[in-house]
Amino acid sequence: MAYSEAFKSHLASGATTVCRTWAIIRRDGTVFGFTDHDRDLTFDGITFKADSGLTAMALAQSTGLSVDNSEAIGALRAAAITEADIEAGRFDGAQVVSWLVNWADISQHETQFRGSIGELRRTNGAFTAELRGLTEALNRPMGRVYQKPCSAVLGDAACGFDRAAAGFFADVAVEAVEERQVFRFDGLTGFDVAWFERGRMIGQSGACAGLTGMIKRDYFDEETRVIELWAPMRAPIVAGDMIRIEAGCDKRMKTCQLKFNNLLNYQGFPDIPGDDWTVIPPSQSGTTGGGSRR
Repeated sequence: MAYSEAFKSHLASGATTVCRTWAIIRRDGTVFGFTDHDRDLTFDGITFKADSGLTAMALAQSTGLSVDNSEAIGALRAAAITEADIEAGRFDGAQVVSWLVNWADISQHETQFRGSIGELRRTNGAFTAELRGLTEALNRPMGRVYQKPCSAVLGDAACGFDRAAAGFFADVAVEAVEERQVFRFDGLTGFDVAWFERGRMIGQSGACAGLTGMIKRDYFDEETRVIELWAPMRAPIVAGDMIRIEAGCDKRMKTCQLKFNNLLNYQGFPDIPGDDWTVIPPSQSGTTGGGSRR
């Protein structure tokens, strides 16, 4: 880390006025600031709260490519990090930045750590968050998967399909819900059966706003349309809350062509021979013209 000359001089003086600050930036853009100083500090457009009760263990950092790691420990508070938000997954994968700051002259501050939140644990009104450095991304598998089904995620850069295209989503109000997982609609018409299967349900209002659930089944129970999720929504959801339901894809080439008209971006290899092809014995007919071996 490259400290400014003024900050270096302050640290070398032997009588320092330094503290640490942390910023947590959630994926929805919400920013939380914390400091171990006894007063609030503000810089870079972030206010760092002194009464948050957040502390962090010493950073384990290196000059190589090993993963920098640390832990942050804090109290669950209604004004900062709440148990409900952690349970809902709102802090999963959130960005974390830590600074060393001269609280007597906050223009002197340098970044000590930048990464993301890994595992979150909650016990007795407190939380412990694992902090993962930027080199954690190097542990992710890379490369192309050669398989018959499409390897892209509907709507990602490889797929290129617009999930918000007309006819491929519905913005509706929740009518009836069971255990946050099974939703029943009397007015959700105009879509084929199983149109939303393998798709997404995204909360638009209420406690579930911004949260996503993956759709397992989409079927009719007499005149009622039933949307069932693989797992319950991670926050309370009640009748009247607005949700968006998006069409799903089963990764087959035929679906890509007929449902989404997106065959040029299909990321699968439907003509790869199956396992049975590899165990067929050599031809006994003596014909070697390159035709089928069967």
